[in-house]
Amino acid sequence: MNRGEAGKIPFSVAIITRNEEARLADCLESVSFAEDLVVVDSDSTDRTVEIAKSYGARVFIEPWQGFSYQKQYAVNQCKHDWVLILDADERIPQESVTQIAQVLKDSSLKVCGFSFRRRNFFHGRWIKHCGWWPNQVLRLVDKRKGVFDGRAVHEGWIAQGPITALDTEIVHLSYRSYSELIDKMDRYSSIGAEDLYQKNKQTGALKPISRGIWMFCKTYFLQKGFLDGFDGLVISLMNAAGSFFKYAKHRELTKYGRDKLHQP
Repeated sequence: MNRGEAGKIPFSVAIITRNEEARLADCLESVSFAEDLVVVDSDSTDRTVEIAKSYGARVFIEPWQGFSYQKQYAVNQCKHDWVLILDADERIPQESVTQIAQVLKDSSLKVCGFSFRRRNFFHGRWIKHCGWWPNQVLRLVDKRKGVFDGRAVHEGWIAQGPITALDTEIVHLSYRSYSELIDKMDRYSSIGAEDLYQKNKQTGALKPISRGIWMFCKTYFLQKGFLDGFDGLVISLMNAAGSFFKYAKHRELTKYGRDKLHQP
């Protein structure tokens, strides 16, 4: 694979956004070596689109229809077969740039994708436990040999062949505050509840409690969140709350119905 225009590497980067003006520029700067930048935005009300265009990204506006749909839509817009799928709060360090360039130069590739170790940061500190490390994520894929799985949240790429783990990392800046952590927990639990509702699942009265307790024990004790100090405790509690409210909201939807809940 030869270098493209102005020494850029001929592959694509796909990013989905919504109100990411505070984080998008650094993300795009870290992948400026890519020949094709694609940003799919969902009704941002800030400067996200303006920032994306200033970095030469091709911007597409697509109403929100879930993580899998948005990311698949972004991948479909990419010019190249090999696509690096990123979130706006992720960064590609220089050592990863070198590895990406090396693997994409190999014309005899027999794999469908490459995974990276993801180093997650919270309050500027690397979180080494809570299930946040080691966190292997599939990010560089051959779009001809896979598809997103359709899940509304915690979406995954289904590769039609082998995946190779690269000995390098992606930096993930995750949450900027406890408030942001709470907001995301609330959004994700709502999405998860809606997914269960669409699948006609049933949730008993004790399930939110049992799942919440199990998630706290798993994160704080089994995954050693206590070694990450107070932030580890907060992350463990939020994981527990997310699991609790996912099932509590699903029970609420099942009992009262979506239309009744949205009545004024």
